[in-house]
Amino acid sequence: MKILVTGFDPFGDDKINPAIEAVKRLDDEIAGAQIIKVEIPTVFGDCADVVHDAIEQHQPDYVLNIGQAGGRYALTPERVAINFDDGRIADNKGYQPIATPIHEDGQNAYFTQLPVKAMVKAIREVGIPALVSTTAGTFVCNHIMYQIQYMIDKEFHDLKAGFMHIPFLPEQVVARPDTPSLSLADDVRGITAATTAIVEMDGKKDLQSIEGHIA
Repeated sequence: MKILVTGFDPFGDDKINPAIEAVKRLDDEIAGAQIIKVEIPTVFGDCADVVHDAIEQHQPDYVLNIGQAGGRYALTPERVAINFDDGRIADNKGYQPIATPIHEDGQNAYFTQLPVKAMVKAIREVGIPALVSTTAGTFVCNHIMYQIQYMIDKEFHDLKAGFMHIPFLPEQVVARPDTPSLSLADDVRGITAATTAIVEMDGKKDLQSIEGHIA
C-alpha cells in the first residue's frame, strides 16, 4: 500500500507551518504502508497541480493532506469539503478569491473516503486530543481537499483521500495569548496513529461511534 501525505508551506505572517514540518518527520513506512511525503504550496490551484502530478507519478492508494488550523487544540480529520473558495487572507501568490466555486461542474460537496472516526480514536489512544471536524473552512485547506475529491470523481476513481488539520506549534503562539498549541513530536505521533488507522481500516467501514466534532 502507498499513502501520499502532503503538508503546506508557511503562509500569512507565520514563518513555519506545522503541517510540512510534521510530514517531513514521518517514517518512510507506517504499519507496512509506504509513505510518500510531498510539500505543497499554500496557493489556490497550484497546490492541486502539485498533488495531481504526485498522484500520477506515485499511484498511491490513499492521499492524506495535512494543514494548520490555528486556534484548534486537537487534531481534526475533516469529513467534508465544499465547492467554495472564500479567502480570509490572500494565498502565497497574493490571490484572494471571494465566494468563488472551485469547479463549476463539481458537486456542491464531497465526503472523505477516510475512516475519520477510527483515525480520531487511534489518535486519542496515543494520548493526543482529536475530534472529527465537519468544516475544513474556505481557504486553501478546503480547496485542496475538494480538488482531490474532484479528481477522484472525474479521474482517479479508485483513490481514497482526505484532510486533517493540526494545531499551531508552541513557537507560533508566543504572541497569541490563550491560543492552544501542540508540539511537533505530538503532531508526528498523532499523524502516525491516524495513518495506522487508515491502513488497518482498509476495506472496512468506519467505526459507528461518536468521536466528537467541530461543527
